[in-house]
Amino acid sequence: MRIKRSTTLLCAGLAASLVLAACGDADEPADEPADVEEPAEEPEDVEEPADEPEDVEEPADEPVDDPAADDGEQVAVGLVYDIGGRGDLSFNDAAAAGLDQAEAEFDLDTTELEPSEGGENRDELLRLVSGEGVDLVFAVGFAFEEGLGSTAPDFPDVNYGLIDGFLPDLDADSNVVALGFAEHEGSFLVGAAAALKTENNRVGFIGGVEIPLIERFEAGFIAGVEAVDPDIEIDRAYISQPPDFGGFTDPAAGREIATGMYGNGADIVYHAAGGSGAGLFEAAREHSESTGDKVWAIGVDSDQYLTADEELQEYILTSMLKRVDVAVYETIVAQVEGRFEGGYRAFDLETDGVGYATSGGFIDDIVDELEELKAQVIAGDIVVPDAM
Repeated sequence: MRIKRSTTLLCAGLAASLVLAACGDADEPADEPADVEEPAEEPEDVEEPADEPEDVEEPADEPVDDPAADDGEQVAVGLVYDIGGRGDLSFNDAAAAGLDQAEAEFDLDTTELEPSEGGENRDELLRLVSGEGVDLVFAVGFAFEEGLGSTAPDFPDVNYGLIDGFLPDLDADSNVVALGFAEHEGSFLVGAAAALKTENNRVGFIGGVEIPLIERFEAGFIAGVEAVDPDIEIDRAYISQPPDFGGFTDPAAGREIATGMYGNGADIVYHAAGGSGAGLFEAAREHSESTGDKVWAIGVDSDQYLTADEELQEYILTSMLKRVDVAVYETIVAQVEGRFEGGYRAFDLETDGVGYATSGGFIDDIVDELEELKAQVIAGDIVVPDAM
């Protein structure tokens, strides 16, 4: 196990080395009396004390060979968020939840870093944490693809989990595992939920940035709506266009777009816009209170009913669950247990890597229909499009 980043663990490592050195010195003199014992057989009573140093050897084995200590207490994990960082109540927080779960079970040395508002220093942070003696680093988001592609080869002793990204030619021996999700399948189910619950036959979709990844959410949502009722109208809008990724961190813009959709008659709006989704929830509350007509929002990534302020919860119909927390947690467990494998992992409906939330009980009356659609997707009877 390599020396870890934190001063605490460095000191602990030095202390452990001193203990081992002391134990080693104790063992060597313990052997010398064994040589003396043969000529000194007459005082047989002396032989028993000569055995005592052997008892010292048992604790000396623990820091050297004990896998539990090696795996459970000495793994250093770094996590570099995408813009918005911990506290975005969505994508980044899902990754943080997986880290928190693992940290509660294992004594990890963790480092969390967040890029600047524009994300210009993503690669710098990735390289920085990689050089800090960590064992495993998560790069949260597709925007790390290029940076990780150049960083991982320079740190062959560090393993990496790339969330939502893709690097070519990975295999089990690679030090990178690409953690992908079937966002379109989860979005299909919340699209079906929107179609089953709309009273105005008009719904909406708000994307943070118009990129292929977010278009997967859009494509799945539209397919789900149309699977229930192809005549339902669907309003669509994106907050920003690349290379401007501010659409993921602009609640004011999300609120403005959502207000317009509700004003045009949509009564359910789904967002895939990261932190900007907070504006959607505010717009749903404001429209409902000002007009007396109840409208709904659909969250994304995490169960946003559980993370939203209490006064907003009654407007969150459901959320599309993207189990980034599970991906992070399971990758850490694999690292701790010494069975990390590179390559590609897919989290879809069949593995419960994506799904929908039922918090609040607002869709309890349609769960059976959603489960039937889910079963059809898993069986291959329904093929959900993953692109527009």
